[in-house]
Amino acid sequence: MSDQLPHPMTPQDCLVAIMMAVSASDENIRTAELVKIQSAVNMLPVFADYDIDRMKQVSQVVFDLFEQEDGLDALFGLIRDNLPERLFETAYALACDVAAADGQLAETELRLLEEIRYELNLDRLHAAAIERGARARHVV
Repeated sequence: MSDQLPHPMTPQDCLVAIMMAVSASDENIRTAELVKIQSAVNMLPVFADYDIDRMKQVSQVVFDLFEQEDGLDALFGLIRDNLPERLFETAYALACDVAAADGQLAETELRLLEEIRYELNLDRLHAAAIERGARARHVV
């Protein structure tokens, strides 16, 4: 998997991978979700030095993993190995923003958000605050 990338996944690659995974989880990648991902990468300080050309490669890794039986477990393994703990809440916040971007939450997106909370060992109260912030930002 990581042989598709010129070097191992960076923390920023992990954040992009989580956002793409949420977008692709319902098998329907919406424009609003892609715009949200692009906006996050363009605007947030965590992506200041990120090579935007890697987004396509990281996305392809996610798509390839989703085609495998244990792909989600493999994705979380990559994320655990390459995302520093200080960015776990950031990753969840970005995932929630992507899930909320199109104004509707599919059951598959909700399940993936639950899995992300579990895999990143996020405190339930902190996760609820992050979710509430995402809802507030995306209310119509």
